[in-house]
Amino acid sequence: MQRADVLAKGQPVELSVVVPVYGCRDSLRALYERVTQTVRQITDSYEIVLIDDCDNRGSWEVSAELAMHDHAVKAYRLSRNFGQHAAITAGLAHCSGNWAVVMDCDLQDPPEKIPLLYQKAIEGFDVVLARRKEKRHSLFRRATAWLYFKLINVFNKTLDGEFGSFSIISRKVIDAFLLFQDRERHYLFILQWVGFRTVSIEYEHGTRHSGSSSYDLRRLIAHAFDGIFFQTTILLRWIVYLGFLVSCVGFLLALYYVYMYLAYAIAPGFTSLAVLILVIGGFIIMSTGITGLYIGKVFNQVKGRPLYVIDKTVLNGELR
Repeated sequence: MQRADVLAKGQPVELSVVVPVYGCRDSLRALYERVTQTVRQITDSYEIVLIDDCDNRGSWEVSAELAMHDHAVKAYRLSRNFGQHAAITAGLAHCSGNWAVVMDCDLQDPPEKIPLLYQKAIEGFDVVLARRKEKRHSLFRRATAWLYFKLINVFNKTLDGEFGSFSIISRKVIDAFLLFQDRERHYLFILQWVGFRTVSIEYEHGTRHSGSSSYDLRRLIAHAFDGIFFQTTILLRWIVYLGFLVSCVGFLLALYYVYMYLAYAIAPGFTSLAVLILVIGGFIIMSTGITGLYIGKVFNQVKGRPLYVIDKTVLNGELR
């Protein structure tokens, strides 16, 4: 994706705060007040970019109202729900800051930590990540997150599950991020891949202002599959290795059965054959299924559809 047209974004500012919005209607005004009060301690050259991911629970009305009241707020509504990471991409594509803070809308990422992120960034770092000391999610969310990152780290041992999207990145990192065309994307995975000078800070994870997480069990499972299967091709290599292992075991068993027949006139019974058929058949079906998932994702990628579509915007206090 190319960086959005400069005229559409307005004049460059020092600091952009990008907030994907979904299910946060009741916390948006508090978020706006706390972010505004905090960033004014850093600079008068700032903007707040609210990306409504087609939330049908009133978030857009509040976002639009804030943008009409304060021209430092830009509000964008996506045409449908494209997901958190597509919304982050949209926000980065339409922000004009030399630096961009990415944060959630539920106030579990405290805006008061933005100066700490900014101060660390201007020391010479292009990416500053915020590491949560202790998550304030439910027991279910903490357990599933722990399991998810345990599985992820089988393939990628450098990803820490205590990091979220709360971070600050420089303009060159923003531009590098927007070069990515991947449909299956994760904000942290992309930052990790592009490199640049990175450091982290620690902060106390806040409590949710209101409402509940939009990540239900179905969304968590889908997100886990995308992260585990489609951020790396190592699983395909594992299938090859396992297939080779199964072939070696099958060859050794064949030699063993031939030996038993010639030496003792003992042939394998029906149970042994049934077990072998089930094991090999199950492996073939599993391998075909995993390969099919990859092929399906390749099919979705090569169609070249946009990552998101913007339905409405409020810029400079005007609905467009």
